[in-house]
Amino acid sequence: MATSSRADNKTNSTKVIDSHLHVWASPEEAAGKYPYFPGQEPTLRGDLDFLLQSLEEAGVDGALIVQPINHKFDHSLVTSVLKKYPNKFVGCCLANPAADGSGLKHLEELIVKDGYRAVRFNPYLWPSGQKMTNDIGKRLFSKAGELGVPVGFMCMKGLDLHISEIQELCTEFPSTVVLLDHLSFCKPPTNDEESFAFSELLKLSKFPQVYIKFSALFRVSRMPFPYQDLAPLLSQVVSSFGANRVMWGSDFPYVVPECGYKGGKEAVLSIANQVPLSSSELEWIMGKTVVQLFQGQWVP
Repeated sequence: MATSSRADNKTNSTKVIDSHLHVWASPEEAAGKYPYFPGQEPTLRGDLDFLLQSLEEAGVDGALIVQPINHKFDHSLVTSVLKKYPNKFVGCCLANPAADGSGLKHLEELIVKDGYRAVRFNPYLWPSGQKMTNDIGKRLFSKAGELGVPVGFMCMKGLDLHISEIQELCTEFPSTVVLLDHLSFCKPPTNDEESFAFSELLKLSKFPQVYIKFSALFRVSRMPFPYQDLAPLLSQVVSSFGANRVMWGSDFPYVVPECGYKGGKEAVLSIANQVPLSSSELEWIMGKTVVQLFQGQWVP
């Protein structure tokens, strides 16, 4: 069982790594060098200084930065952060599924030239009526596998809408690693439909390339902080996938008004104590899984 004292301290010098957060320009930076995408101006503070301060206060050593929709396909702000702190951050770029195929070249440039090490598929950016399994989607997914970068899926409107696409892509391209953001937005089930969606999530464990982000807990819990109703879900996910395929993520800065950044980390530790998880399993979830995925990063 993971005890409180174990949970509150780093064990065996294992780094604590946040697998999912965002950073965007301050209003001053946006007015100058890093403009927001029109209509996607943020309402929360998410600048680099605030991020660094939050990590420091929470005792978090590094993070995977996911390109925010606020800058859409302009990656220049996140790229500048990655170049400034190469030992602290890894970048996850945003796939551009434009029908003309221009996103393929852009993906390769971001990975090869700018050093991004993951890519996010947002199904709601695909052309209307198109699925992530269309020709462009398959080419992007295949290219990610060739370049050795995981693909993260954001199923914000429900896993049931996208499960068949994810299954098809995993089957056809087994060498492409998959990250499922935010428990694939599966909440604690309250009806048969939700129970089915969660069971489908667990079944994805049959694909060895699939990993789960136990992230943005405030988005998937039906309860206030510390989101204790997620304990049964975490228990089942760890049973199905193994702790070495599960990783914590905060979803900074969205987590800040919900429970604070530090609170986002503490919630996972609290839930882990309810499950209960061993100290070894907790270490995997709090950092070892993501460190293993991105070899050579966050080295001691």
